[in-house]
Amino acid sequence: MTPTLPFKIFVVEDNEWYGELLVYRLGQNPNHSVLRFATARACLDQLGERPDFITLDYSLPDAKGEQVLRQIRERLPGTEVIVISGQEDVNTAVSMLRQGAYDYLVKDENTLDRLWNLVGKVEQQVRLRRENSQLRQHIGARYGPGQAILGEHASVLLVHTLIAKAARTTITVSVSGETGTGKELVAKAIHFQSGRAGQPFVAVNMAAIPRELVESELFGHEKGAFTGAVARRVGRLEEANGGTLFLDEIADLDLSLQAKLLRVLQEREVTRVGGNQRVVFDVRLIVATHRDLLAEVQAGRFREDLYYRLLGLPIVLPPLRQRGGDVLLLADVFVREFCLLNNLTPRQLTIEARNLLKEHSFPGNVRELKAVVELATVLADGEQIRAEDLPLRPGRATVGAGSQLSLRDQTTAIVQQCLDELGGDVLAVAARLRIGKSTIYRMIQQQELHLS
Repeated sequence: MTPTLPFKIFVVEDNEWYGELLVYRLGQNPNHSVLRFATARACLDQLGERPDFITLDYSLPDAKGEQVLRQIRERLPGTEVIVISGQEDVNTAVSMLRQGAYDYLVKDENTLDRLWNLVGKVEQQVRLRRENSQLRQHIGARYGPGQAILGEHASVLLVHTLIAKAARTTITVSVSGETGTGKELVAKAIHFQSGRAGQPFVAVNMAAIPRELVESELFGHEKGAFTGAVARRVGRLEEANGGTLFLDEIADLDLSLQAKLLRVLQEREVTRVGGNQRVVFDVRLIVATHRDLLAEVQAGRFREDLYYRLLGLPIVLPPLRQRGGDVLLLADVFVREFCLLNNLTPRQLTIEARNLLKEHSFPGNVRELKAVVELATVLADGEQIRAEDLPLRPGRATVGAGSQLSLRDQTTAIVQQCLDELGGDVLAVAARLRIGKSTIYRMIQQQELHLS
């Protein structure tokens, strides 16, 4: 666990007795690191310590509060300052608040309690900022160069190069490839390597949204725009403002909405459904599809003008079967990560298991490989993952080497195998495979699975 960083407080107060009182009160929290300064110059000289919070006496022997506050805001815009003064002049308070003071307190019998409450609020804000910063660093590392799409094959190295080129600009990117090749990972890698990394990344799967709701999902709607619109809703384009909007399975967008999307992208402004106000937005657009979008244009299912608007920088993801030794590289990574996540002793694939993986065509690509090796890690009795632990071996209802079953068929086979081994215990199967029990019950109801 990351240790809690101290909350640094500067108390700037020339009255020695009152200054020590403030230091004592604020120092009652063991996480507070409190320093007192009797002059403005002493405080300003130590701003390199980057305090999180400053209490500032309005009347100091060497400067007025306005002058000190101005210099603090210029040098440390993220540090909150509370002005404490013996003056009750409203104009002074308003002036200080306009210059960026967090609050203005008049010295009286309630000052210490009010100050304590304000410090608590600021400390919580600082803690959240630190956590967000750490999270951004973690995510940035995860989607950094060479991390998002793992592999050493030449086709993958080309993808890395294109991601880096895309990240340096705001060009629209179109990602294509079979299901399970990692199109969203590419989109996230571009976002988190770009100058927009600190802004929202919003992903929308066009195939997963009912046709009648797509317009509202993308553009938003006003209250009363249609039955069920009980409040204003901000669309995904607005939500992604300043950041990146990822439209997955763009080929599934209805023709009638393609013209509206084209206009919105050209004008860089959107009007919510049922509204009149135009909202300007600034987003980096990345689209993806597993279909041949040009073939969709030729078949009349996708607008040619929108196609060229979205084409931008095309990135094609290779299927796993064409990536040679990357299959084993990825398998080892997935096993290691799964063991770490679940506090399991490290496991390794045997030579026979590795050969079986190399022979399989993986129609579900990287997503299928991950599901297969994670289940094999669970099924393995010891530290060795054997060929028979993989749900790919010949002679089973699962998948034999070279099988061309769909990913859905393989998923069903994996669940059925686990259901058989656990004696039909749906809850145990759901826990082992990390899927919802309602999913398993539905598959049983639809006769895709059978209880023995």
